[in-house]
Amino acid sequence: MKKAAILLIGISLAGLAPLVAQETAAEPPPQTAPMLSVQTGFTYSPEGRRDPFKDLLGGRDLKEKSVLGENQIFIDDLVLFGIVKNQNVFTALIGMPQGFPMFAKVGDKFADGYVLSITATQVVLRKTHERGIPLMRPRDVIKEITEEL
Repeated sequence: MKKAAILLIGISLAGLAPLVAQETAAEPPPQTAPMLSVQTGFTYSPEGRRDPFKDLLGGRDLKEKSVLGENQIFIDDLVLFGIVKNQNVFTALIGMPQGFPMFAKVGDKFADGYVLSITATQVVLRKTHERGIPLMRPRDVIKEITEEL
């Protein structure tokens, strides 16, 4: 009987040992939700790939082509529609290559020059660049209004 009692006590202690071990372990700290970082803008990392925003036809970036605040209209592409006089100041009505009209006053800049003067019948444009290269001697381009029949 002594052997049975010792065996019963041994089995009960062996069964209770894992429970006692669990109770003695310290409680883990409360888990917080992982913080998600919100990005305000999109950043592109090429990682060896080609840039999808690069102009394939021009072969150069769009940033190189245009300067902020400068008109990208060339003097040779302009068409003079008319001239308006308001309070002794002449304003030229100029047609752009896309067909949209634009008002130009003396001093307005274009991609390769600026408006030098406006009279009742003509607009004088000073061309200072040719295909992006500065000219040694600026050239004057005269656009006149022709009377149509």
